[in-house]
Amino acid sequence: MIARTWRGSATLAKADDYARHFTTAVVPNLERIAGHRGAYLLRRKTDTGVEFLAVTLWDSIETIRKFSGPDPEVAHVEPEGRAALTEFDEFARNYEIVCDTISVPSA
Repeated sequence: MIARTWRGSATLAKADDYARHFTTAVVPNLERIAGHRGAYLLRRKTDTGVEFLAVTLWDSIETIRKFSGPDPEVAHVEPEGRAALTEFDEFARNYEIVCDTISVPSA
């Protein structure tokens, strides 16, 4: 499994707008892609606003390309998302998951 990460920032006034966009527009699009396994949107306050870290889970790099296009390291940020953010990465990072304690049954 692959975890894809991406980071963006918003003002306090626009942070809820981005969170709403992610949950109402991004997540439904992701859920329609075969091989998508889930998503997290992490949020933390900073001195200048709010930072977001999106983590999406995928079966493989090939399945990420169904979302990202041919280059899986290029970020896909829709206009509504861009409007809510003050800055964001133009790239995404893709990590192979080598340990998953969430799905490992306890002893």
